[in-house]
Order: sequence, then C-alpha cells, then structure tokens
Amino acid sequence: MKAEISQLLQQAVKNLQSQGKLPDDINVIIRLENTRDPAHGDLACNLAMMLAKPAKSKPRDIAEAIVAELPVSELVEKVEIAGPGFINFYLNAGATASIVKQILEAGENFGQSKIGHDKNNKPKKIQIEYVSANPTGPLHVGHGRGAAYGATLSNLLSTAGYQVHREYYVNDAGRQMDILCASVWLRYLELCGEEFEFPANGYRGDYVWDVAATLHRENGDKFRHPWPIAKNLPKDEHEGGDKEEYIDAIIEHAKTLLGDDYHFVFELGLNYLVADIRDDLEHFGVEFDEWFSERSLMDSDSVKTALDLLQENDHVYEENGALWFRSTNFGDEKDRVVVRDNGQTTYFASDIAYHLNKLERGFDTVIDIWGADHHGYVPRVKAGINAMGQDENKLKVLLVQFAVLYRAGEKVPMSTRSGQFVTLRELRKEVGSDAARFFYVMRKCEQHMDFDLDLAKSQTNENPVYYIQYAHARVCSVFRQLDEKNMQYDETVGLDNIALLTETHEQALITKLSRYSETIESAAKNYEPHQIAYYLRELANDLHSYYNAHHFIVDDEKIRNARLALISATRCVVANGLKILGVSAPESM
Repeated sequence: MKAEISQLLQQAVKNLQSQGKLPDDINVIIRLENTRDPAHGDLACNLAMMLAKPAKSKPRDIAEAIVAELPVSELVEKVEIAGPGFINFYLNAGATASIVKQILEAGENFGQSKIGHDKNNKPKKIQIEYVSANPTGPLHVGHGRGAAYGATLSNLLSTAGYQVHREYYVNDAGRQMDILCASVWLRYLELCGEEFEFPANGYRGDYVWDVAATLHRENGDKFRHPWPIAKNLPKDEHEGGDKEEYIDAIIEHAKTLLGDDYHFVFELGLNYLVADIRDDLEHFGVEFDEWFSERSLMDSDSVKTALDLLQENDHVYEENGALWFRSTNFGDEKDRVVVRDNGQTTYFASDIAYHLNKLERGFDTVIDIWGADHHGYVPRVKAGINAMGQDENKLKVLLVQFAVLYRAGEKVPMSTRSGQFVTLRELRKEVGSDAARFFYVMRKCEQHMDFDLDLAKSQTNENPVYYIQYAHARVCSVFRQLDEKNMQYDETVGLDNIALLTETHEQALITKLSRYSETIESAAKNYEPHQIAYYLRELANDLHSYYNAHHFIVDDEKIRNARLALISATRCVVANGLKILGVSAPESM
C-alpha cells in the first residue's frame, strides 16, 4: 500500500513542478508512516513540511497544493490535512481487503519482493559470513545468537530478492588450533598413564577428553612420550611462571616429538570439532553453502597475493624484523603486523586475504556478522580492503551483542577456556530450537540481550513464540472443527464476500495483513529481522482478539467463508514469517 500511495505523491509533486509551483531541483523524499490512531487515517506523510524550506512556502499551503494534484485512486477513500501540514490518507476498505486474495493466491511466496534486484531486474549477490567460531570447542550460547541472527537475516534477504551465499569461515590455522592439538595430546598422555599438572592455558572441556579417548582407543600408546616431555620446560602459571610461554613450549615440544604424527593429532581434533559444530548448527536449522578453510588461503597463495598487493601499493614497511601494514593511513589507531619476525603471517594477514577473496568472487555486498567485542577490528579490515585497491563500502559489518542467560532470576555463569559454559546444544535441549531461534532475534543485534530461560519454556501468552505459534494452531483447529461438523470451506465464496467483514477486529486484522510486505522490505533494508518478530507478535494479538470476540463457523454461508478466508490468510502470513525466523508453525499445541 505504501508503494502505491508514494507513487501518487510523486506524481503530485511532478505536476506542481511542471506548473512552476515547486522548484525543479528540489530533493523529494517521501516517508509514509502507519498512524497509531485510526481516527487520523491509515497513513500519514510529512512531505509538505519537508518541502517548506526549499520551496519557501508554508507547509500547510504546500500540503493543500499536493492534495489538489493527487491522482484519483481506488485505494484512497479520502485525504485530510492535519496540524501544521501532515497529509493523512484514509484507505478504501474494499481495496485494502483485496490483500486477503493476494495472500491466498501467493501462499508461501507471499511477502517476497524484488528490492534485492538491480536495475536490470537481476538479483544482487550478497555473501553473509556468520558464526565462524574457532573449532576449538563446542558452540556456546554466545555463538547461538550470531547463528540465529545470521541465518534469519539470510532468509530475510532471500525473501527480499537477493541472491544470498551463506558462509562459515573455519579458523583451522594459527595458535589456538595448536593449543587445542596440544591439549588433546596431553589428555591422551594421561590416558596412557602419564601424570602431570595440566596447563592452565590448555582447553579443559570434556570434549577434549572425548577426542583424546578416540585417539587412544584407535592408536594405543603409539603417540606416548614419557613425562616430562622436555628437561627445560618453563614454569606454568601454577608454579609462578607465564602460562602463555608454557603452552607455547608444550606446542613446540609436541611438534618435535610427534613429527609428522603431529598433523594426524591436529587433524583428528579439527575434524571432530568441525563435525560437531556442523551437526549442532544443522539441528538448530542453520546450514551453510560453503565452509571456507583459512588454510586454503595459504595453500592457494592468497595470503601472499594480498601481501604483495599491499607492498606494490607501498602500504607496508619493515621494523624489528617484522612486516607492518600502514593501517593508520586509513584511519586505524595504529599500524598492524602482517608478518611476524619469525616469518609467520598473522591472523590479520589471513583475514584481509579472505576479504580480498570474497570481493574477487563478485559479490555486490559482503556482510560479516561478528561479536560486539570485535568492534575495534572493523576499521583495520576496511583499511586492508582499501589498501588493496578494493571498495571498502562493499563490506558491511554487523555486530552482535552477547546473550546473557537467566534461570529463576539468576545469571548463569560462563567461562569458555575453563569449559564452564552452556553449550548451544544444551540450550536447544532445555528450551527447544523454536524458542531459542525466536528469542535470539527479538531485539536489534547490537542491543544487549537477557535470555530468560523460564520464559522461553513457558506455555503462556507472555512467551512470544508460544503466543505466535498458538495463533497458527488456533486457525488450524477452526478448520478441524469445520471438518468435524461436515461443513466445507469455499474459498471463492469467501473472497467474493470479504467486503462483508466490517467488524472492528476484522478491519484491524486486514490492515495488519496489508503491512506484512512492507515490514519485510523495511527489515531487509535495515538488516533488522527483529521487525518480523514484532510484526508477528502484533498479528497474533489481532488474531487472538478476533478469535475471542467472534465465531467463525456461523450459519450465514457468506460471512462464514469470508471469515475463514481471512483467518486462512492470517495463518499463511504467520507461517511465512515464522519460516523466515527459522521457527516451526505447528498445527496443534
């Protein structure tokens, strides 16, 4: 509806410009808002007030001129000017009611749009990278919010007409993976009968024992070395030493003692955890088109290519044996190391190489979904993109705040390295995937989130996902009741008599349905899937209010089928919206 009314206003402005009543070079931005009070119409526009200054005229005078030039439309019942110059549109009830037919005809495709198409009507290509947790342990509830947000945003953008490529970046190189490998090997040594104090900086979760047990079960004592594994190990933290220096020494000795077998242990841990993460996400309804390996960047010389580009453009320099990127020239707070003094490339070097790879694959937009603690990393990555001669504006970074769990009003403690955390799998088992997916996207991604476990499990109207799913199930129950009474639903009769639905609850529901498509477009443009969650909550409220106020299976055939058509359309929109959110639409509850 907003698109049609916007076109009417644009035509009115053009007419006034052709008559010399408005400047030809005036910047026309049309914003239509849904009114809160039906007494003020359905849609309100502040265009006259926006044009007042450049037109050097009073807003109300401009509003009167615009209204006088509005083309006649069957959508509009009347137009009024309110206050200093608001233009209020009252929509024709019959024209608005046609949305029911549109929904039923489109079915599961209703709400799809082409805002994601270019001027040649081809879908724009968007790559979305999300989750991308280091494969050093199972996913926890913090990863869950990024997973739910990324998957939902991908669904939303696809619905809006974009061609979406979902990607997980597997950090399968670097120090953290070496710490995991060393942790697995040390647990394996314990299973072989070796006794020692486990490093303070090692990974301590039960999953490390699981991988070590597999290694021991399948290989016996093949990789066993007596403890101490070296005569001159530095002191660990519990001995008053430096835990970082200690774990690094363990890693180096593991590589020396195991030789080529180190890679076997490394791959076992990596493959175990990547498979576990993949399985966890699939059960959460999150799947990817590609799992991109960080090591593939090195195997393909992509990192070298990126560094060569920086050098060719004179954006790197040597200092103290290391190679530095002049990121301060692009707004970063300090320059960054890309090659350490030992010749090893940094994680940052891999990251800018990865982004170069993304852009060279031809995506129109590249979206990274990161944890909020990575906000300082954004300018340096953009600096790298810019320095390599790419368009940094193609990169959009969306930051997701951590989710804090509460049970019985008490905060649930979390500590990742010690293994004291709630996994995503545990959350799914406790509250269910539907509740978890919905609760994670109820708020803007950058807003702090308190996750109330008790509320998510409750079967009450206060639980928004239960309330919305119950609306869908309620409509299904009406049609079951119809079958039990041996009565038939005639959709054609219903659509022919939609105009008979003049009750307040019916008009409110029709109006809400007419706003679904614009909600999809607004949510997609702003990367805000929480708008869909809010909309569905309001739609469910209108349906429940209608259900409680009126009977649907009445004797009057025309009224009965019209009402059934209306709630059938509502059921369709609820199901479509829940599908975007990754939530099921049950037929009974």
